Amino acid sequence: MNDSDPKPARRRRIFLMRHGSVTYFDGSGKPYLPESVPLNDTGRMQATAAGTVFAKLGLRFDRVITSGLPRTVETATRVLAETRQPIEIEVWPELEEIRGGRLSTISDETLREAFVGAFDGMVAEDRQFLGGETIGQLLDRVLPGIAKLRALDDWETVLLVLHGGVNRAIVSYALTGQRFFLGNLSQAPGCINALDVGTHETDWVVRMTNYAPSDLLQPGEHLTTMEVLYDQYLKFRNAVSKD
Repeated sequence: MNDSDPKPARRRRIFLMRHGSVTYFDGSGKPYLPESVPLNDTGRMQATAAGTVFAKLGLRFDRVITSGLPRTVETATRVLAETRQPIEIEVWPELEEIRGGRLSTISDETLREAFVGAFDGMVAEDRQFLGGETIGQLLDRVLPGIAKLRALDDWETVLLVLHGGVNRAIVSYALTGQRFFLGNLSQAPGCINALDVGTHETDWVVRMTNYAPSDLLQPGEHLTTMEVLYDQYLKFRNAVSKD
């Protein structure tokens, strides 16, 4: 068989998860450091539920990759506790969540847009997230990271445990084959996406998105994560401004 002979089709599976639920603001709306927040009780349940799904199907991962932020590592650890697979959890910092700026520097007039604008429809690359990174800067980190993963030939099934914004970047690219960011792709805490990749850069098959094992039909979810966080922070902002 020479190099010009036809080769059989081959695709590999990426299971892409979002970390479980965390608490970004305290009861008054004061923010915690997003780099250090752990899963809350609901998030731990969501991670375990996802692990149970994988375990029931007998799925095994060749690699398990996180961003390194505690909420992704804890989610991956709980998934592996259910699958009973002793495998090293890798840290790829280029897959960290889109980074916000200082909330206190955002004006009242632009506050809502700073929270929700980066996840609203097809988002322009110059759109900032919470006064910090732009969508373009996020894509500059994430897409080369996914290309690096695809270039590795030592896996058939990989588990990525990442973040809502990062997952949107990956799924948007898988759906379109282009450098787009579809902000209105929902990513529930603890959800699973199933993506197959072939041998060419744009050879993707999106099998499933936003499957949340602990909340299958998500009947109570009508607001986005960022809309909920905006409402929580607004309480704190308003209280501070009155002092």
